[in-house]
Amino acid sequence: MILRIRTLGDPVLREPARPVTEFGPSLRSLFDDMVETMVAAPGVGLAGPQVGISSRLFVFDDGETGPMFMANPELSDGVGELLEDEGCLSIPGPYHATPRFARIRCRGLDLDGNPFEMLGEGLLARIFQHETDHLDGMLYVDRLDDEGRRDVMAQLRRIEMGIAEPRATPED
Repeated sequence: MILRIRTLGDPVLREPARPVTEFGPSLRSLFDDMVETMVAAPGVGLAGPQVGISSRLFVFDDGETGPMFMANPELSDGVGELLEDEGCLSIPGPYHATPRFARIRCRGLDLDGNPFEMLGEGLLARIFQHETDHLDGMLYVDRLDDEGRRDVMAQLRRIEMGIAEPRATPED
């Protein structure tokens, strides 16, 4: 089932999410729904708060890993910096160059509650950081300087007024 993606202004996007404590069939069903929603959007990651669920979990697919799930993520060992265009399903349309670590370790729990970790580089590192920000009540625009935030908001206004087209991907 495709879930409604919450957009900028929805309070759930600004609240720190609660840890996941129960693993079982309902979590598997949520995983399936979130992956279906992410693919349909289309996107490469989707966090619980983006679909109105204040739980520390996200799904992702960087095109190499296949759809995956992470609960209660912890990031560590960030190395290097990438400054690349980043967008968000909760701020549909605008993209802006956003600084992120080039490589980062993400530790968490899988769908069965078992610990696992992944080392992300490039796009996967960006996904881990972007989705974990959602779990902390942050959006990518919070990582931008004042000029960058103004640019994103101006792009969003032009899209909402119908005088600009949203970009589906940063490459558009």
